Amino acid sequence: MAVKHFLDLSDAGGDAIAAMLADAQDRKAARKDWPKGRVDADAPLSGHVLAMIFEKNSTRTRASFDIAMRQLGGSALILDSGTSQLGRGESIADTARVLSRMVDAIMIRTDDHAKAEELAHHASVPVINGLTDRSHPCQIVADLLTMVEHGKALPGLELAWLGDGNNVLHSILEAAGLFKFNVRVGVPQGYEPESEFVEMARRGGSTVTLTQDAGEAARGADIIVTDTWVSMGQQHAHNKLAAMAPFQVGASLMEQAKPDAKFLHCLPAHVGDEVTEAVFEGPQSVVFDEAENRIHAQKSILLWCHGLLGT
Repeated sequence: MAVKHFLDLSDAGGDAIAAMLADAQDRKAARKDWPKGRVDADAPLSGHVLAMIFEKNSTRTRASFDIAMRQLGGSALILDSGTSQLGRGESIADTARVLSRMVDAIMIRTDDHAKAEELAHHASVPVINGLTDRSHPCQIVADLLTMVEHGKALPGLELAWLGDGNNVLHSILEAAGLFKFNVRVGVPQGYEPESEFVEMARRGGSTVTLTQDAGEAARGADIIVTDTWVSMGQQHAHNKLAAMAPFQVGASLMEQAKPDAKFLHCLPAHVGDEVTEAVFEGPQSVVFDEAENRIHAQKSILLWCHGLLGT
């Protein structure tokens, strides 16, 4: 059987992601009031080991994958560039071949997407994209789970994105094409998402609108999403912050959305920059549900990669 990598949402497809969302909801409900480290009743990944490679700092990805493996009955080990041979010149190809003989799956959080692709090319076990500069598919499975939990049907949903056309938006656009919801992107000139993701969404049946008017993007939205304006390692932050300022998500912008709209942010947030404290801490914010759902979403991604879920 071919190895099932999860580098982008399209690697799984809409039916498999729908199966992930259903499985994540069921597993989350079954664990209600349990200790966080207690193993799921079926322990489907008992004896399995996940290697986690970090070339970028992490809180949610590191903690959620570790806890996900524990709850599935397996374990995880952490490698980072500062303490592994990968950071001292060992090739990605050799790293992939070595780890494939020692672990059952590999998660990588890095900068260049080509590194994740090369790792997958040489690995004989599943490789999962924990974040690259191109995309962040694990985050978006958690986001979709959060939307569904809060009563939002995905087909026909109106989602507004405010701010930088970054990796998170790329994966949202990919999801939009798979689940046929619409995306209005409020973004300053020069910071638009990559055109291939816009076209991918449109080919899937999504209506994608690019606008430099934040109000137009937010008007009538079911979901409003933003992210930090300056990602790890980016330069020229001062100029970028100035360009992004009109796209801050504040109370007046939320009022443009539907009354029952929800606010999402993948965290970490810079409150006072991309979002005001009133919105971040307000009743429409579901950012901590979203953060917790990284665990439940990643459990289902891991099961899919191991051939235990969906098609």
